[in-house]
Amino acid sequence: MAKKKPEEPPKGSPAWMATFSDLMNLLLCFFVLLFSMSSVDQQKFEMLAASFNQTFSIFSGGAKAIGDGVMISNGVSQLNELDEYINSTGRGEDGEDIGNGDAEDEAKDELQKAMESIDEAKLAESEELAEKVEEALEEEKLDKEVDIEFTSQYVQLTLNGSVLFDSGSVELKSESTPMLLQVGKILERYADSTIEIEGHTDNVPMSRGGKYSNNDELSAGRALSVFNFMRDNTSLDMSTVKHSGRGEYKPVADNSTAEGRSMNRRVEIRIYNSLSSY
Repeated sequence: MAKKKPEEPPKGSPAWMATFSDLMNLLLCFFVLLFSMSSVDQQKFEMLAASFNQTFSIFSGGAKAIGDGVMISNGVSQLNELDEYINSTGRGEDGEDIGNGDAEDEAKDELQKAMESIDEAKLAESEELAEKVEEALEEEKLDKEVDIEFTSQYVQLTLNGSVLFDSGSVELKSESTPMLLQVGKILERYADSTIEIEGHTDNVPMSRGGKYSNNDELSAGRALSVFNFMRDNTSLDMSTVKHSGRGEYKPVADNSTAEGRSMNRRVEIRIYNSLSSY
């Protein structure tokens, strides 16, 4: 029988060495990160973030740096604890300042400027949207029946409750149908936006024996009635339309007068702008 040739040892480094090298690289990166964070330097921090972005793509939505892309376009709700972090950075366990005050002030100023810039952009978009909606209301001759106002988050249409409902009822009046159809057409123009329907009442208690035991149920039922009308008579994507009842808790006028109570009985429809996260 022919003798077998002895097997040659595998070429290259042993398999364990590759694993060990990876572990050492990870440890090195970890300690470099700890060292870099031990002293808050704005320029160094941005350079570190940019390095991680290029290597690991930690920013989403096409962002290339902190404060860019989806994180800012969706608002700064993700940064609720950043101010606390900035205040605590550079201080010892006993709260003693160990330096970096200038860096902290600069970071806080940058954050404040970013927030102000976001608020200005949101308010400008709401104002532009409000102008378009107001023009549409004038075209439909609804500017006398529907009040309009806006904030940095949304444009709000206010419908008088007495026009829509009888006292203590959630059934829409037949004479309110033309107005709601026209409002629905306007909402269809902004079908990509989040829309919220809120019902409100005055503070007069519900009569005993009625279908609804309190104003909370009545306001929720009225908001749902308007929601159902929009669902049945418009092409709106109802997954983006919300409805809720706020009862008597957000009055816009004095409930001690008949005129004030009439103003408080209302339905509000809000169209959120694209920069607002709802």
